[in-house]
Amino acid sequence: MEITIRANHFEMAEKLEAFTNKKLEKLARRYDTISEISVNYKLVKPETAMNKEAGVKVNVPNAAEIFASKTADTFEEALDLALEAVERQLERTKKP
Repeated sequence: MEITIRANHFEMAEKLEAFTNKKLEKLARRYDTISEISVNYKLVKPETAMNKEAGVKVNVPNAAEIFASKTADTFEEALDLALEAVERQLERTKKP
């Protein structure tokens, strides 16, 4: 499985990268059909409170591409929300 993590408009801290890798590895263990995961962090409007966005794109062979994007106060919270949405979509692809 291939993991890509990008940060737009800011320098990503090692702590955020480690948190992201931990969450993505957990997701990959739960859904072994995932071939690629891409996370894109972005500062939306730096002057507002809810300005951190996490977009998660998951590729599963023989299925449609899965994408979720969420905005929150922190990148960790935004990633958690986006992964919840991705998991719901993955559950739907598993069912016949």
